[in-house]
Amino acid sequence: MDLSNHTRVNEFIITGFPTLQNIRVPLFVLVSIMYTLSLIGNMVIVFITRYEPSLHTPMYFFLGNFSFLEICFTSVTVPTMLVDLMREKNIVSFNNCLAQIYFFHGLGGVECLLLAAMAYDRYVAIRSPLRYNTIMSSTVYIQLTAWCWIIGLVLPLIPVILISRLNYCGSNVVDHFFCDILPLLRLVCNRTQLNEMLSFFICSFILVGSFTITIVSYVAIIITVLRIPSPAGRKKAFSTFASHLTVVGIFYGTMMFIYVRPTRNLSFNMDQLVAVFYCLVTPVLNPIIYSLRNKDVKTALKKVLFAKR
Repeated sequence: MDLSNHTRVNEFIITGFPTLQNIRVPLFVLVSIMYTLSLIGNMVIVFITRYEPSLHTPMYFFLGNFSFLEICFTSVTVPTMLVDLMREKNIVSFNNCLAQIYFFHGLGGVECLLLAAMAYDRYVAIRSPLRYNTIMSSTVYIQLTAWCWIIGLVLPLIPVILISRLNYCGSNVVDHFFCDILPLLRLVCNRTQLNEMLSFFICSFILVGSFTITIVSYVAIIITVLRIPSPAGRKKAFSTFASHLTVVGIFYGTMMFIYVRPTRNLSFNMDQLVAVFYCLVTPVLNPIIYSLRNKDVKTALKKVLFAKR
């Protein structure tokens, strides 16, 4: 392609939800409420797991990290979504767009790995309760969490750096409600097979790898639960795992639908709808499913709230 047709793009226009302009005010209110609930729920969990001594265990250490991660993850995309709903044209600078791509994929990768670590922690707790404190020592679970953050935040650097060096053919309109790799590659003049393949393999490595660990851990837990002689005990355990698996299924299902598939036959309207689930819906559900339904967390919360009384 002639280099004269290449344009140095300094900013991008985020299209947002052009087909929903007639109901953008109710959607803005709904998204704002869900975002606020997500922030409050996750902040409560971060606070309670940090300052309540009875929750200083590996499971709640993971939950505290997970809730902090959810606050960061939703804050990468949801504010942009709110701006999209209130403006006809949302302009984002080139560098800010790349930063949003990096943090979205980096924090999303950390979330996948933390989900796998949490599932493994529950597996050890149920399969080897007598050796649990030895296996999941403070050194082990802190290092495990640290590696989740390191791997998740390092791997997306490669595709983001490559994307920053690409040429764009005049158009700077991103067909999404935030900056993402695949919509940006549609605007590129160069051949994008390398970038698409690299993004596919990195996403597959994190998503499929962590999903495999998560599912294997839960299957092993279910097999152990089936051996519980008490029907009431089995029912209680299965009700807990069913809610956990629902959140895991929604998150991994929507992420794999977009990132672990061929990229040439994309329906971006469908992608936008699916992206809303893992950007907004699951972060609202996670505090309820993982912690606020937990008896220990509720007891600790009451203890903190009514300590002076």
